[in-house]
Amino acid sequence: MSKFENKKIMPRYSVIAIVMTLISIFIVGKAFYIMTAKHDYWMKVASRQKKDSVSVKPVRGNILSCDGQLMASSIPEFKIYMDFKAGGHKKDSMWLANVDKICEGLHRIFPSKSIAAFKRDLEEGRKDMNQNWPIWDKRIDYNTYTEVKKLPIFCMSGYSGGFHKEVFDSRRRPFGSLAQRTVGDLYGAKDMARCGLELSYDSILRGTNGITHRRKVMNKFLSITDTPPIDGADIITTIDVNIQDLAERSLINELKDINGNVGVAIVMEVGTGDVKAIVNMSKCDDGEYREIKNNAVSDLMEPGSVFKTASMMVALDDGVVDTTYTVDTGCGVWNMHGRDMKDHNWRKGGYQVLTLPQTLMYSSNIGVSRIIDDHYGNDPERFVRGLYRTGIATDLHIPLVGATPPKIRMPKKNRRGEYVNWSKTALPWMSIGYESQVPPISTLTFYNAIANGGRMMRPRFVKKILKGDQVIAEFQPEMIKAHICKEKTLHELQTILEHVVSQGLGKKAGSKSFLVAGKTGTAQISKGIGGYKEGGTNYLLSFAGYFPADEPRYSCIVCIQKTGTPASGGGMSGLVFHHIAEGIMARSLKLDVSDARDSTSILIPNVKNGNILAADYVLNHLGINTNTGWGGSYANGNPIWGTASSNSKTVNLSRQAMYRHNITPNVMGMGASDAVYMLESRGIKVKIQGRGKVVSQSYPAGKLITKGAVCTIKME
Repeated sequence: MSKFENKKIMPRYSVIAIVMTLISIFIVGKAFYIMTAKHDYWMKVASRQKKDSVSVKPVRGNILSCDGQLMASSIPEFKIYMDFKAGGHKKDSMWLANVDKICEGLHRIFPSKSIAAFKRDLEEGRKDMNQNWPIWDKRIDYNTYTEVKKLPIFCMSGYSGGFHKEVFDSRRRPFGSLAQRTVGDLYGAKDMARCGLELSYDSILRGTNGITHRRKVMNKFLSITDTPPIDGADIITTIDVNIQDLAERSLINELKDINGNVGVAIVMEVGTGDVKAIVNMSKCDDGEYREIKNNAVSDLMEPGSVFKTASMMVALDDGVVDTTYTVDTGCGVWNMHGRDMKDHNWRKGGYQVLTLPQTLMYSSNIGVSRIIDDHYGNDPERFVRGLYRTGIATDLHIPLVGATPPKIRMPKKNRRGEYVNWSKTALPWMSIGYESQVPPISTLTFYNAIANGGRMMRPRFVKKILKGDQVIAEFQPEMIKAHICKEKTLHELQTILEHVVSQGLGKKAGSKSFLVAGKTGTAQISKGIGGYKEGGTNYLLSFAGYFPADEPRYSCIVCIQKTGTPASGGGMSGLVFHHIAEGIMARSLKLDVSDARDSTSILIPNVKNGNILAADYVLNHLGINTNTGWGGSYANGNPIWGTASSNSKTVNLSRQAMYRHNITPNVMGMGASDAVYMLESRGIKVKIQGRGKVVSQSYPAGKLITKGAVCTIKME
């Protein structure tokens, strides 16, 4: 007989088994519940406690001008939040005691939102016990963030007070829209390059991501770096900010005067091929001009009469003509293989007989086309090969996305010896700038080679790549062709191009202070299937040249597209060229500031408000006493803004407290330069009336700056 009593033991085992089964079912059920219903909650908890192999973005490199000024830079921006669960009851009681002060402070920093609105929103977040409640719905800069951080509770640590931030890298251009399409831009917070040098050198500017993970150490969560990020390198461009600004203002002023549609201006340094300025302006629906597309490197258009120089270079270089050659242009209309060719003065009877230099000086379509057709009509391939020899059809490999090489077609024959892509009229019209597509940058490179003694330089946009003080890569000036033509041909054309400006149609591009050489161009723009005559006629007005002609330093091309007449390459594009050349050459004058002092005068000058550091520098060199309550060096200091007053012996310069960056500054009493700088650096568009000192500003000082703000300043 068994010593165990089965009747007593088995029920006990059954109870234990049932309990174990129920516990197992509960555990499985709870696990299933956590995996489904509570999945999102616990995933958030896990994300806060542990993060493995998290990518850390590096700081994007800067883009700088040729003299080291920032043209694009990454700065931190912040979004601010409140964790209402942090700090427990102690923080909650402090919140109730300080909520009014907090809302008043937020309204002072963000005046567009009322105190009541701030309080209502924050109380809603506190009611929900939200751990990531946005305090302000937009990104803020570092200065604004530090102001918010000074408020009660917000000044506490994130664990105690609950105030925390999210950091973003924002791409900023200190000079605003200056050279925007060339410098480039990013797609907002995505750090994805859109265009320009930002896109072409994206891999260099971007840097390399790092890797970090998050761990809880002694009740605190720490981000532990596994692989540190490698910040992007800086690139030094060839752009000169002052020349860029000069070219942009000159072009926009002319576009507004003539109601132009598109304008392009490029300035290149002759010896190196460095692009010092590149402007692309398109008229927008609101009537303002902005950089929408990099037309300078991407527009494939028929260049017009600026192309005639290349045609004459081929003819002179081949020896089929010389500078004494004469051509009859008749009364200004000449039938070329069944199609009338016209000169611009055909209604006045034309030019009659012209010498070869005069065909370029007066930009005679008939003269140039007859010379080329008479000597190359039976062998057009020879002429096109000559064009290729000049380098005007060369692919320049511009380091900007969207850049396109010139398209100058070569005549082709079929097996029977018949041309398949050519007609009798193709050669005459090609010789005067039609039947081909050449972007402005290629035309300028050709003229730059003429100025450079026949040496064609590749346009250079980037000089160096820097990482800190270390030069990673340096791009030296690169010569594409050592000779674009014979030396004799080059000297003859240089002389002719000087005469175009001094005696011909390019007089408005000239200067009384230095010699200018160049060529005008006025061409009708084809409208595709509609041809040249459908609707209002569109024109491409150009002037390409260099200065000073006796010792060339800079070459420049200005192209303007406009609808209807009047349309003059020399009178419109040439005028822009004149303003750019005069402005650039004026910078070369090295004068001592003491030369401005009149030894016979004892008068104290009338000093305007504005950058008093600059005023102090000039006054001291003029030997005029100034009373100042601050220090600083004009050579290496930032502007010091203030007011100026004077008596019979001294000038009193007083420093003035400045408004924050999002508040309109007071520019009363300032000169135009300082006033425009102060307002436009804060994103306000400026319109100027009159000259002298600012006596009124339409956008009042102390007002919050809104997007698209425009301020008209009246000067007397």
